[in-house]
Amino acid sequence: MRTRPLKVALLGCGVVGSEVARIMTTHADDLAARIGAPVELAGVAVRRPSKVREGIDPALVTTDATALVKRGDIDVVVEVIGGIEPARTLITTAFEHGASVVSANKALLAQDGAALHAVAEEHNKDLYYEAAVAGAIPLIRPLRESLAGDKVNRVLGIVNGTTNFILDKMDSTGAGYQEALDEATALGYAEADPTADVEGFDAAAKAAILAGIAFHTRVRLDDVYREGMTEVTAADFASAKEMGCTIKLLAICERAEDGQSVTARVHPAMIPLSHPLASVRGAYNAVFVESDASGQLMFYGPGAGGSPTASAVLGDLVAVCRNRLSGATGPGESAYAALPVSPMGDVVTRYHISLDVADKPGVLAQVATVFAEHGVSIDTVRQQGKDGEASLVVVTHCASDAALGGTVEALRKLDTVRGVASIMRVEGE
Repeated sequence: MRTRPLKVALLGCGVVGSEVARIMTTHADDLAARIGAPVELAGVAVRRPSKVREGIDPALVTTDATALVKRGDIDVVVEVIGGIEPARTLITTAFEHGASVVSANKALLAQDGAALHAVAEEHNKDLYYEAAVAGAIPLIRPLRESLAGDKVNRVLGIVNGTTNFILDKMDSTGAGYQEALDEATALGYAEADPTADVEGFDAAAKAAILAGIAFHTRVRLDDVYREGMTEVTAADFASAKEMGCTIKLLAICERAEDGQSVTARVHPAMIPLSHPLASVRGAYNAVFVESDASGQLMFYGPGAGGSPTASAVLGDLVAVCRNRLSGATGPGESAYAALPVSPMGDVVTRYHISLDVADKPGVLAQVATVFAEHGVSIDTVRQQGKDGEASLVVVTHCASDAALGGTVEALRKLDTVRGVASIMRVEGE
């Protein structure tokens, strides 16, 4: 074993960063044995240096992150501060000054992953980011290494624990959205401002990363269709149960049937109770991968939190340190396929549409005519009426999102349609 330690700079020492530092200290001997050399925490960049950080030598703490990554003797920079800037500049600077990088920064990688990979390749350094997508769940490495010889056609998953907790609570207790969100906040699953989670921004960033790796194509955050879950109601869950389904916020990345394009999207969807993702409870994550040779694979586990995320960071740290010792680098960006990303309008799936209509003869015929005129085939219809008002629930066969959008627009113009109560995609069948 080499006795000179590999030096690690830690950018950020919050929930995840402090856990990374703790594991590096408490598991130092095991990490050294696995890597082939000791690893040494050489500096910790923070915003508030006066805060007491148990187990971290105050002499290592600095507010000058730029000076830390420019030192020249740093082997690996671990970035867990999040956000776009200063993380982007710090990572680029780290590459330029001889360090490889381990990051958990999904937002940055979804927006500028290609540029960061290019700088890493230019300086012959590693960029690893297992922790950016699903916490402790091994997902990125299987996609870009274990399945490198296979053709991945679909990645379908629950990649945000906060939203899954809320939807699971609504499903199991009949709670409304706000009630379930309040409980998630009280238990620490939801941030004080939950927008990034409940509006799908977090999941969309992860979908961009997953699609890029799975399909060997550059997919940016702007390419991902995003729809939040704040409009999901108890009535939607009641309808889902009547269909033998539940509702999940899904990240869906698909290769077109002809193989010539891909799509990436995040939105709530009904899935059959028989689907493996339907049984994912609480704040857990799970990702379902479908490929030509290996068939169907499912990855499941805690997708967030200090310890799970730190576990993924440390896994990357071991891999990068091994590469440093051998003088090699791991897999970089694979974007050779360069497939176009199709718009959401091209996506084909089934739909569950709930309409408030007048309770009188001929309404169903009018509604059915609108669906037919837009080329959307109806699978089932359920109608309930009372005191001159009625609800009409239509489940379609597969249709394009554009065709469904035109149908809904035309339905809203009918005098007999009081309103479109909800539209929900049906996936996983």
